[in-house]
Amino acid sequence: MLELFTQSAPVFIAVVFAFALVIGSFLNVVIHRLPMMMERDWREQCEELRKTPSEVDIPTGRFDLIVPRSRCPSCGQMIKAWQNVPVISYLLLRGRCANCKESISARYPLVELLTAVLAALCALQFGPGWEAVLAIILTLALLPIGMIDADTQYIPDTIVLPLMWVGLFISLFHPMPGAETLFIAPRDAIVGALAGYLSLWTVFQLFKLVTGKEGMGYGDFKLLAALGAWLGWQQLPMIILMSAAVAAIVGIGLMLFRNHDRSVPIPYGPYLAAAGWITMLWGDAISKLYMDLWI
Repeated sequence: MLELFTQSAPVFIAVVFAFALVIGSFLNVVIHRLPMMMERDWREQCEELRKTPSEVDIPTGRFDLIVPRSRCPSCGQMIKAWQNVPVISYLLLRGRCANCKESISARYPLVELLTAVLAALCALQFGPGWEAVLAIILTLALLPIGMIDADTQYIPDTIVLPLMWVGLFISLFHPMPGAETLFIAPRDAIVGALAGYLSLWTVFQLFKLVTGKEGMGYGDFKLLAALGAWLGWQQLPMIILMSAAVAAIVGIGLMLFRNHDRSVPIPYGPYLAAAGWITMLWGDAISKLYMDLWI
């Protein structure tokens, strides 16, 4: 199989695309359920918080990424296996529940397609080998992190902390012939994790000292630490600049065109995740282009 992938890049990319479509279906479950699992866990740990009414309908009984089976949010009808095939089922059902005919959000197939496209781009960029595997793993982690933060302003420790430790672990295999990009040296990974966390933590503390307000959450520190562990400290300036620039443009646009209240925070995690993913694939090319233009 590996020989077939090596000889035919289109076959490799197609297999990755199909595999990522299935994973994208599972990521929809992660994005939907994990924030509720987090809040339920917090309420079980904090007696005072349990006495306050919840902002969301938190299920009782066993509730995780496996149980219970997926149901229609409108009528509660259990979704059958054939109705849960990525993208295809949505098209066959014409975007409606088979039981109650309520519209199904287009977000579900879009997440599946986005997962498949991003994974296929990783396969195209790195080709068959460990670098593509690692790039896809990082992609499959960054996508739910960014979307959950966009929805709830939570960055789940259950994803971001293991992601950081995995990044540190894989650095132990440096150097690996033919996989120089994503197998960075342990020193670069450790310094990257420390610098990633402390850089945003320092900005947070200075902003709080000047304004008396918290400018970002601790999840952002952990996410940048994870990216530093995977990509090395050398890539952190690009990730920070790229994410900050896009976040500023989006924030200004929301205030100008959608009357966004300045006191309402804008999640920073999606921009960090996107900037980290872009840097992973094209960071060296972007750096070279910048050097050629300005130096």
